[in-house]
Amino acid sequence: MKRYIIHILIALDQLITTLIGGYPDESLSSYAYRMNVQRKPWGRVWRPVIDWLFSWQRLPDGHCSAAYDEERKRLQYPPILRKDEP
Repeated sequence: MKRYIIHILIALDQLITTLIGGYPDESLSSYAYRMNVQRKPWGRVWRPVIDWLFSWQRLPDGHCSAAYDEERKRLQYPPILRKDEP
C-alpha cells in the first residue's frame, strides 16, 4: 500500500510539472533545477524552496540537482525498463 501511495504522489508531481510547462515524465524538482540552470524565474524561485524542503536528505548539490541527475540517467524508471533487453 505504501508503494502505491508513493506512485500516486509521483504521478501527481509529474502531472503538475506537465501542466506548468515541463516534460510529461519529469518531476517538479528536476524541472526546477533545469529552469534554474536556464536562469528562468520559475527555477530561480522554486529550486531553493524545494531544496530547503528536502534538506533533510543532506545531498551535496541539493535535492533538485539529484532529481535532475536521476532523470538524465533514467534511474526513476522501473528496473525492467532500464534494461537493454526487451
